[in-house]
Amino acid sequence: MAPVTCEVRGVFVAVSDAATVPLVILTAGEDRQLPIFVGLWEAIAINSAIIREVTPRPFTHDLFLDLITKFSITLKYLQIDSIENGVFFAELVFSSNNHEEYVDCRPSDGIAVALRGNVPILVDESVLDAAGVKGTTLPHVIDLSTFLQK
Repeated sequence: MAPVTCEVRGVFVAVSDAATVPLVILTAGEDRQLPIFVGLWEAIAINSAIIREVTPRPFTHDLFLDLITKFSITLKYLQIDSIENGVFFAELVFSSNNHEEYVDCRPSDGIAVALRGNVPILVDESVLDAAGVKGTTLPHVIDLSTFLQK
């Protein structure tokens, strides 16, 4: 199936009696959303990229982008291409000297890199069909920044 360009709606924390879990929500159009549960540090890295936080020293994702730039490698896009047993799989796509290379990554790291690199985030239609939700069927979520201030 064809990939769909998605935007990052934000980084949130799903709160329930059983657990409190960070998640990033991607949107595909007005009514399709893809929640991806991530670790706390990955959530902070993604949120940092969203708000364009400038840190005194580079984060790992910034270092990675600096490295590929210095070696004349171009980041083209992130593609979240499958889901198996609730685990998402993704690849960062690079080009150099008219050659494309696909590098396996966790979606959370890929999103943090894609946001910092200002490249598209593509999600395979089959992933959206399998794990996407309609607008109002998400669990109770709190914006990460609000949650961290509590």
